[in-house]
Amino acid sequence: MNNFAKYFDHTILAASTTPAELKRVCDEARQNGFCSVAVNTGMVKLCAEYLAGSDVLVDAAVGFPLGITTVECKLFEAEEAIKNGAGEVDYVVNVGKVKNGEYDYVKDEMERMVALCRSYNVTSKVIFENCYLTDDEKRELCKIALEVRPDFIKTSTGFGKGGATLEDVKLMKEAVGDAVKVKAAGGVRDLATCLAIIEAGAERVGCSSTLAILNDYNKEKK
Repeated sequence: MNNFAKYFDHTILAASTTPAELKRVCDEARQNGFCSVAVNTGMVKLCAEYLAGSDVLVDAAVGFPLGITTVECKLFEAEEAIKNGAGEVDYVVNVGKVKNGEYDYVKDEMERMVALCRSYNVTSKVIFENCYLTDDEKRELCKIALEVRPDFIKTSTGFGKGGATLEDVKLMKEAVGDAVKVKAAGGVRDLATCLAIIEAGAERVGCSSTLAILNDYNKEKK
């Protein structure tokens, strides 16, 4: 907790996002030392320009938010985002394939996406979208992640019917241990929730309430 701000991917993913709004979020991330700014891939290049000269990364959301595009589409989108300045990639698994038990497909997709990120020395994060999954399905995805070794597995997009829960973070952390990191996203809006999720094992938090959480944290430290 020595650098609390580095837990955060400061997020701006709304369809209505304007360049001015993106600039504001990038300025906030730069001023507060957040880990990254998470954006849709169409805004990666502009985000990289706004963050130039800082150590804040651009985090590209790929196959977002449904995850139902083909692997080839996700690979193309991810590579274009990386070439435009993304230092991290969060991609959404094909949830329908998970629900149908097509784990070979899911593993192949994860292997190819992670390999692409590694080839560019870019952080890879795999979004499960837990609100649609059973606990057994979450554990199966964790098993695949243990074989493939993305940098992070992530609870949610924040655009599904539910976001991060303490129970899911605990389940994911228990399943992967220290081999893969866990990111929580979606619905983390206050300091108490954030601290509980970090205590449960999350090493990154994606949210748009970052400033309020950080302000409350700094007040408590005093």
